Parts: sequence; structure tokens; C-alpha cells
Amino acid sequence: MQTRSDAGSMSNAELGELIGAFNEVTSRLQSSHEALRAEVSRLRGELSEANAQVARSQRLAALGEMAAGIAHEVRNPLGSIRLYARMLVQDLGDRPAERGLAERIDAATRTVDAIVQDVLTFSREFRVRRDVTEVSSLLTRVLESCQHDGVPGWKQVEVVRDVDEGLVVDCDQSLMHQAMVNVVRNAYEAMAECPGRRHELRVLARSGGDGVVLGVEDTGPGVSPEVEARMFNPFFTTRHTGTGLGLAIVHRIVDAHGGRIRVRNNQPGHGARVEIEIPAAAGTAGGQPARQEAVA
Repeated sequence: MQTRSDAGSMSNAELGELIGAFNEVTSRLQSSHEALRAEVSRLRGELSEANAQVARSQRLAALGEMAAGIAHEVRNPLGSIRLYARMLVQDLGDRPAERGLAERIDAATRTVDAIVQDVLTFSREFRVRRDVTEVSSLLTRVLESCQHDGVPGWKQVEVVRDVDEGLVVDCDQSLMHQAMVNVVRNAYEAMAECPGRRHELRVLARSGGDGVVLGVEDTGPGVSPEVEARMFNPFFTTRHTGTGLGLAIVHRIVDAHGGRIRVRNNQPGHGARVEIEIPAAAGTAGGQPARQEAVA
């Protein structure tokens, strides 16, 4: 039996217990410190991403105002040119060569008018009229729209749906349909750049936190870091055709819904995934209808 050597001393067992307790507290403090550092790092990353989103939204809004002014200035004389071109087409019915030139002018004005319309769509203020929307039905309409619009190469692409049934979101159905159509069309066009191999378009929807994540994954060439940093900027495009406004419009629509958009590159040369996260519908949990409990 261990005893104290004097009234003021501590036994070896008591000293061991004290040291053990001290080491345990120190270990817990160290673990807590590491956890806090990791949490601070995560929060800093989220804050940086949020600030980047805000800055991008502000830049897009400023560019939208400028683009709207230019588009309106262009549209007025363009309308006159188009009117005169049509008059010439009618008046030159007996002169095929000259009539052909007038028809080419008319076709060119239609192309420019489509560009102006894209600019105005991008620059306008999006007034979101929210309604409870069933996600699976929305994505079905999106795919049908792209096929009916004659997206190049859609018949050679296998479409895979990975959609959780019963998901609902609180969104403007028309605007979200437009956004998803633009994303899907962009995926088809990316795959068209890689002919001669089997392609797959994967459309997914799942619960994500307090919202729903809609994703479109392609098997195209993928997205380089340089393109990823600029792909949502207006008028930026890597293709020979198009205005470069499709994904910029998507960004504005998602931003108007209070959502987020991300791009995840697959393995180099094997496609990319675009994810849109939007809030779940009110009265749902993670996009699933809330379960009703009977009250006696």
C-alpha cells in the first residue's frame, strides 16, 4: 500500500493520474484545435467562393446594362434593313440573280436579329415567378425540347437518366427550363467536337443539403482550367458559331433563383459535368415532399 511520504507530498499513483488527466486534456485540446482550423479553412473557402459569385453577378449585371443599350441601338436600323431587303425580294421576282442577293441580305439580318435577341435576353431583369415543380417532368421536357430543336448529333448520343423520383423544387418553370436546355445543348455541342466515338449524355437529379442538384454530364473533350474560369462570361465561346451567351444566361437564371452553378471536369478528354443547385420547394426536406404527421 502506497502512502504519502509527508503531508505535503503526492503519491506516485496520484501523480500518474494527474499526468494522465493532463495528457488527455491536452490531446482533446489538440484535436479541437485541428478541427477548428479545418472548419475555419472550409468557411474561408466558402466565403471566397461566395464573394466570387457576388462579384461575378455584379459584373454580369453591369455588362447586361451596357449590352442592352447597344442591342436597342442596333435593333432599330436593323429593322429598317430587314424591311427593305424583303421589299427588294418581292420587287426582284423577275431578276433571279439580284433577288438572290436580296435574300442573302434578309438571311443575314435574321442572324443578327437572333444575336440581338440573345443579348436582350441576357441583359433583361429576370423576374422569378416561383412554383412547385416536379424535377423529373421538367427534365423530360428539357430533353424533348433539345431533340425537337435539332441539336446536332443527338440521335447518336445515348441519354442516361439518373433522377431520384419525387424531387420537387421551388422555381420559375419557364426560366429553369431555358437554363437546363442551354446546358444540355452545350453538352451536345461539346460531344459533337469529338466524332468517331461512343457518346453518353447523363442527366441527374438528387437531393443536396437544403436543395436539389441538377446535373448534366457529357463525354466531350472536357473543360480546361482556362475555359472553366471564363465559360460563364458573356460573349465567351470556344466554338466557331454562337454568341457565347448561352451559359451566361444560365448563370443569371440560377443566380436569380438564389442557386449555385459548378463545373466539374472529368478525366482529361473524357467530358465534364455542370451542376445547378437550387432551393427545394417550401414544405419539403431536401427536395422530397415533407411527411405529414397526424395530430390527434
